[in-house]
Amino acid sequence: MSFIKRLFVLLIVAALAAGGAFYYWAQAPLQLGKPTLDVTIKPYSSVRSVATQLRSGGVPVHPLLFNVLARVMDVGTKLKSGNYEFATGITPLEVMDKLARGDVNQYVVTIIEGWTFKKMRAEIDTSPALRHDTAGLPDADLMQLVGADRAEAEGMFFPDTYLFPKGTSDIDIYKRAYRLMQKRLDEAWAARAPGLPYTSPYEALIMASLVEKETGQAVERAQVAAVFVNRLRKRMLLQTDPTVIYGMGDLYTGRLRKRDLQTDTPYNTYTRAGLPPTPIALPGVAALAAALNPAPTDALYFVARGDGTSHFSTNLQEHNRAVDKYQRGEQ
Repeated sequence: MSFIKRLFVLLIVAALAAGGAFYYWAQAPLQLGKPTLDVTIKPYSSVRSVATQLRSGGVPVHPLLFNVLARVMDVGTKLKSGNYEFATGITPLEVMDKLARGDVNQYVVTIIEGWTFKKMRAEIDTSPALRHDTAGLPDADLMQLVGADRAEAEGMFFPDTYLFPKGTSDIDIYKRAYRLMQKRLDEAWAARAPGLPYTSPYEALIMASLVEKETGQAVERAQVAAVFVNRLRKRMLLQTDPTVIYGMGDLYTGRLRKRDLQTDTPYNTYTRAGLPPTPIALPGVAALAAALNPAPTDALYFVARGDGTSHFSTNLQEHNRAVDKYQRGEQ
């Protein structure tokens, strides 16, 4: 019996020693090869696979002890995939907790209101944290990937800041931006004023893009929209410079000349009646709201004052006087 007692005591001591050693390991700072490391954990990875991926990425966890730690913490089935940042000095316990919480790196790509889709694509293409699965893909094919029912991409993506873990496919960003634009457009369309000269939400989206490009002044968006709506109702040409610039494409060098206004393109609203065939930019929520709830005004013209604001006129004579005052410097 004394032998069995001694053996039992030894086993307890060994267990306590092992537990102490395990606790020490779990709390001991890990020394990484760099001050910080990015490690990507693949989806559906087992605990053993996660440990292997961590070690391959430079985080020296002990595979067996890491597996035991997962069992002790009861997180073996809760470890989340994604890209993680680890700093030297982090402990195995902190690593496990980070993985269980899904504390992945969040990168951002920001799409600005008024950008063209071409500019949006260029911004996404240069993001080093994204996986570029659409590089070189025609716009029409990209639109199919996002589930759109039309091939034209301009204006169909909502300008916003999008968070994502490193290694996300750029397709995910396009899908999120497309779905968000559909949501914002549907909301604005549902709250539209009665009697607007639009036959579809898409026409409202086109108008919103004109408003977005014509003014950066929040207080003027609804007035600018009203001018365009009033002109549509009277079957007047919209005569808005941003459509001409868009139609010129790479031929536009920063200066709009008289002959540019007279050169016909599908987007030249000085030579063609009605709305252009597609949006000319990515409108934000304020431009959408203005296009679908224009100001109650009879204004048909506006001209820039030179201070960032515009002068609105209800008739051509008043407009010409405003042009003389603000554009030609005549008093």
